[in-house]
Amino acid sequence: MAKYIELTSSNFDVVKEGVALVDFWAPWCGPCRMLAPVIDELAEEFDGKAKICKVNTDEEQDLAVEYGVRSIPTLLFFKDGEIKEQLVGAQSKQAIADKINSLL
Repeated sequence: MAKYIELTSSNFDVVKEGVALVDFWAPWCGPCRMLAPVIDELAEEFDGKAKICKVNTDEEQDLAVEYGVRSIPTLLFFKDGEIKEQLVGAQSKQAIADKINSLL
């Protein structure tokens, strides 16, 4: 089973190549917990095609500030290090997959 990549400031540069989805979340956030199984499924489905990543905003506040994350969950879609799309709040798996596919 493919697993998402847990991002920190030290490894965030993995989003600089190819397509990456970054889920900014926190353990206390209800909608984030609802989204977690969807992120897991996407990590499996897009294995080898796109990087599926998560940032715990409690532990990585600098990254949240740097990327202007004001509410969670916030999903940022990167292509070659550039933010191409953003979704805020719990989203359907299909909506997220469609965004990833549009960047591939």
